[in-house]
Amino acid sequence: MAENKTNVMRILDRAKIPYTAHFYGHEDGQIDGVSVAGKLGQDPRRVFKTLVTKGSSGTYRVFEVPVEKELDLKKAAKAAGEKSVSMIHVNEINVVTGYIRGGCSPIGMKKQFSTFLDDSAREFQTVMISGGRIGAQVELNPEDLLQLVRGSYASLTL
Repeated sequence: MAENKTNVMRILDRAKIPYTAHFYGHEDGQIDGVSVAGKLGQDPRRVFKTLVTKGSSGTYRVFEVPVEKELDLKKAAKAAGEKSVSMIHVNEINVVTGYIRGGCSPIGMKKQFSTFLDDSAREFQTVMISGGRIGAQVELNPEDLLQLVRGSYASLTL
């Protein structure tokens, strides 16, 4: 399966972080997190989406929240120590992160931004995040994820 490895998987391999790769079909265009969780037969509370924001200071921040939930921008700003944060526009995702919409991962972005993982991830031995391209997810321990991206837990959802 080496030919299916994404940059995210190669980074995890180099860091010696155990993970399980999951692949799903996306020809139907159903790439939203809830659809992905369904395709993989996963509890949507364990599948996290990557959201990128820009703070009032001009600094980008990354937030990981369960796919069925919405990011609470007030809680996100508080976690990031910002007056306010707003979602970046979809056409900025590639420029800022190096990823495309639907394949954005907190691992392997062009630059390592401050990353926050919703507190709910503590409930699970493993969580799933984007594998760095549409059609790929990686399942890993949330503590390992936070250690790799130098992130922290925060209360982030509505």
